[in-house]
Amino acid sequence: MIEVKSLVKNFGPKRAVDGVSFAVRRGDILGFLGPNGAGKSTTMKMITGFLRPDAGTATVDGIDVTADPVAVKRKLGYLPESAPAYGEMTVGEFLGFIAEVRGFRAKDAKRAQVERALALTHLAPVRGQTIETLSKGFKQRVGLAQALLHDPPALILDEPTDGLDPNQKNEVRSLIKTMAAEKAVILSTHILEEVEAICTRVIIITQGKVVVDETPERFRLRQPGARLDEIFRTLTQGDI
Repeated sequence: MIEVKSLVKNFGPKRAVDGVSFAVRRGDILGFLGPNGAGKSTTMKMITGFLRPDAGTATVDGIDVTADPVAVKRKLGYLPESAPAYGEMTVGEFLGFIAEVRGFRAKDAKRAQVERALALTHLAPVRGQTIETLSKGFKQRVGLAQALLHDPPALILDEPTDGLDPNQKNEVRSLIKTMAAEKAVILSTHILEEVEAICTRVIIITQGKVVVDETPERFRLRQPGARLDEIFRTLTQGDI
């Protein structure tokens, strides 16, 4: 569903992403990890078409993101870091706007997609509240709702449980795990226990290069008895 081959991105003299390659199939939940500045968000932005790679390719459902970025965006649900939204809109207005952008212009179709997204993310109680007045956790759920609204076959989620309380984190993890049976999911997180709880694969990137691509179980066996953060620090010499 998602295939990345030898992606490279430079920012001036700095090579932020250096030959990254991997593939994600339907049913996969890929935990995408790395210390700050490792190239995680840059890689995800290239897959989603928000940044153009300097070299290499990224395809989603066989569509090259450089050749047809709009078609790729139809296949993707993307939750960027910090869940940006229009703060002056209510939750319902914002999701209605996203539905129209996604092509659901007919009144009934638009309403159906908005109601589905509200139900999945438990946002119905605040649908009439402006986004700028919401707590960080609710804002994060609004970001997740817009990513899910058009029921895409692939999801790219940058810190989807950031700012949520423990119960909300469990709800979001359960939702991702349930949806992943029919979707390919890339999940960036700094919570290593989250990777162990729901991810089927782990990729660790450091200094723009992939240093680990394996199952969480195999990752733990690298240092039996060690905590996940200790294994991560050994591989990257940094904190996640």
